Amino acid sequence: MKQTTRPPDLRPAGVRDGAATAAPPPAHSPKRRRPTSTQWAAWAFLAPVTLYLALFYAYPLYRNIDLSLRNYTVRSFVQGDAPFTGLANYRKVLDDPTFAPALLHTAVFTAVCLVFQYAVGLALAVFFNQNFRLSATLRALFLVPWLLPLIVSASTWSWMLNSESGVVNAALHALGIGPVNWLTSPSWSLTSVIIANIWIGVPFNLVVLYSGLQSIPTSLYEAAAIDGANAWQRFWRVTFPLLRPVSAITLLLGLIYTLKVFDIIWIMTKGGPADSSTTFATWSYQLGFGNLLPAFGPGAAVGNLLVVAALVFGLVYVRVQRKQALS
Repeated sequence: MKQTTRPPDLRPAGVRDGAATAAPPPAHSPKRRRPTSTQWAAWAFLAPVTLYLALFYAYPLYRNIDLSLRNYTVRSFVQGDAPFTGLANYRKVLDDPTFAPALLHTAVFTAVCLVFQYAVGLALAVFFNQNFRLSATLRALFLVPWLLPLIVSASTWSWMLNSESGVVNAALHALGIGPVNWLTSPSWSLTSVIIANIWIGVPFNLVVLYSGLQSIPTSLYEAAAIDGANAWQRFWRVTFPLLRPVSAITLLLGLIYTLKVFDIIWIMTKGGPADSSTTFATWSYQLGFGNLLPAFGPGAAVGNLLVVAALVFGLVYVRVQRKQALS
């Protein structure tokens, strides 16, 4: 029997089988992915930091801004019904005769302390970087001023600079120099608190700058010495440029700390005599808590001026670092 060959059936499979194939279901939008265990762990580690910043930084800053924009009294501070006054407290602060001297004292105090703390700290860091015998012991001793509570350090300096029984005037008397009214003279009160603050801040600069020096390869110094560079040229051409990022963050942190120094000045001079050592930090405290009738609004306004100053310098630092990274 002769077999015939059938041509291939080119129809779709569903038609060949006698039934139409159903169209594929429409594509659905992808489902939202659930957080993985790693993401939950990251949020768990981040939550305490976020809560801490919100409770101890964001909320106090908000309350301070609210204080500076309202006319708070003792009664309204408790009951919370202070009327809104806008920028009246800031205008009152700017028109106050204490504003100009306090601004000048804050600028001088901050600038002089930063320069001497950094210079002395850098000199000590370079000195201890030579790794001689007893280097570690002496470095530990230099940390003592930084580890002491500020009230102890300020009280110690108050005793040392006492006009009648202080050891500084006793040493000056032994050298044939008359006594100096360090804490009670308007000409010397600001100098006294500057000296004390420099002594307290040098160890911080020493530690940070010394750690920066440790990260500089010794091969660079050896290459510079082979090229005939002396000690000063090696420092200026190698050490100082490579230490610039560490120096920037050291100066920024020192600036923020020095702007808000209150303990040392208040314990030693209370901003006096005759406001000769008053800074924004002590003036803010005097306005808010140092009078029988506290001026909470102006005191908060002065505090906010310090916050703005620190924020401006912080933004300048970020901008400079960004430019250096792109160059």
